[in-house]
Amino acid sequence: MAEELIKYDKNLCRKEMSMTVEELYKVIGGDYEQAKRVLRIDKLIDKHIRRLADNSLFEKLFKARESLDKTAVFEAGHAIKGVCANLGLVTLSRMASDLTEEFRDGAVRKMSDDEVRAKIDEIEAMYNRTIEGIREYAASQN
Repeated sequence: MAEELIKYDKNLCRKEMSMTVEELYKVIGGDYEQAKRVLRIDKLIDKHIRRLADNSLFEKLFKARESLDKTAVFEAGHAIKGVCANLGLVTLSRMASDLTEEFRDGAVRKMSDDEVRAKIDEIEAMYNRTIEGIREYAASQN
């Protein structure tokens, strides 16, 4: 009987520690309702949000930080803007949008190179916080 109670208590604690997708969005500052409108069901949100850490677009942007290659920054920023908008990661999407507009063909640059690098640093910091939250979420599911 005592053994059964201990097993039950462990399972109860485990369930209490499990995070929902909606709770994840609160932790990472995302817009769950936007992700839900695009992907419709939590299972798809879960699938795609977990893949964010493996998305090479962010690494491409971070590599372009030093050279500030116009095409590389624009293409990575534009793709990140779309991926993040679809996932309801509105802050990352807006930040990437700022870079996209800065490097859009025909646009007059408003930011200095140092300001662009600082913006990429901000994106990297936000990305790392988001990935940390996603990893905590994934760990709570096991």
